[in-house]
Amino acid sequence: MAEPRLTCAASTPPPVRPVLSEQPSRFMLLEREVERQYRPQMLETLQRKVNAAAEQTNAIAPVCPQCGQPMSYHDTRSVCWLACWGKVQALAARYRCRSCQQERRPLLDWLGVEPGRICGSLARLLALLAAVAPYELAARLAELLLGVRISAMGIWRAAQRLGEAAASYSDGLSRYHADSRGSGAPTEAAPSVVVLGVDGCSLGMQVRATRRRRRPNEALPPLPVIEEGHFREVKTGVLLLPSERVETSPGRRSVVRRFLVTCLGDADAIFASLYAQLRELGWVGAHTVVVIVGDGAEWIWNRASMFVRRCEILDFWHAVEHAWKFAQLRYGEGSAQADRWVHALAEDLRAGKVEQVVARLKRLRPATPELRESLQALIRYYSENAGRMRYDEYLRLGYGIGSGAVESAHKQMVHARFRQAGMRWSEAGARRLLALRLLLLNDNWALLDRLRMVSLA
Repeated sequence: MAEPRLTCAASTPPPVRPVLSEQPSRFMLLEREVERQYRPQMLETLQRKVNAAAEQTNAIAPVCPQCGQPMSYHDTRSVCWLACWGKVQALAARYRCRSCQQERRPLLDWLGVEPGRICGSLARLLALLAAVAPYELAARLAELLLGVRISAMGIWRAAQRLGEAAASYSDGLSRYHADSRGSGAPTEAAPSVVVLGVDGCSLGMQVRATRRRRRPNEALPPLPVIEEGHFREVKTGVLLLPSERVETSPGRRSVVRRFLVTCLGDADAIFASLYAQLRELGWVGAHTVVVIVGDGAEWIWNRASMFVRRCEILDFWHAVEHAWKFAQLRYGEGSAQADRWVHALAEDLRAGKVEQVVARLKRLRPATPELRESLQALIRYYSENAGRMRYDEYLRLGYGIGSGAVESAHKQMVHARFRQAGMRWSEAGARRLLALRLLLLNDNWALLDRLRMVSLA
């Protein structure tokens, strides 16, 4: 049965079909003409430079990296790899160490390329697309933006290899700064106060140990059922300076500059990464006060003691959220009385009157066991964190009292790329892509140009 068509009053004229131009604008046609004309010329120029490099490096016998002896010439073979403007070819001499059986190709080592691979700037651009979009979409973007037709798996390989290099560099930096013999950036201009926010969010993980394989004339086997609770926690930290908070509108502040740290690991790993980032920035000096803002999780406070000069702050909104739970149980969910009670309590907390708030809560006499249990939990929570709830003092010093910066970092770092519909990640894949997004969001993508692509097992 055909779908009914919408009808309009006879007095109204029918809609006019929108009209498309017969062709793109003249300027767009000129742009594409120039690109078609000069793209082969750029590839030709690049090829000449590679040939010149081959003439210089192929005749120089390298030294064996294992035994230190000069290596013997073995043969010369033609190799190729994919660059931004097309396929590049070269004659690469191969040398071999007779005692160690090590092989080297001086030309490929000097250029930093691999035969049959995507190399150079193209690999970095493809990894950039993979860091912001799913691999299938990144493949379409590569064709639209770069004029390169490549499969989603090709983009995946480039992102995984560069992500492994970035993740290994970050892990090595954490180990280096964890050793007291390592030196960080100069601390003569270290700030007097640094704000550190840290939190965690869950990430859906894959349940299969190996990749699925399609057999001839058979459908791809289905994925195993994902059991409830099959998640890993991604921990994210943010570093900023209180002096770089600006008031964009009344009551709203924005951060001019921040540095993110993330890891798919435990609490010790994220704090080791945070400390390494502080040392790299030169932000932790002998007199620097590190302000740690957290949501009350014990794993945060247990590791905050690594900073001798510190100030611990319980996130104001988490403190108020605990009050809401009791108020809704006492007065009813959505009641105006609960709203007034919580707002009055929040004003007292913001004014630094946490002792008065606790004393007032202790004078309440709930009628039911459920209310008494909820009240005792609220009193215990405020009493244990009273030293972290001097909000009037924190506001006066400009420290801030909320964890909005790290909550926003979660959304940008993890949610925007990793938590789309149906996504499940392997541990290695998530760790590598997190490393790439970290470089991008920290405005440090140029560092990837100085990292060699890593071969994956």
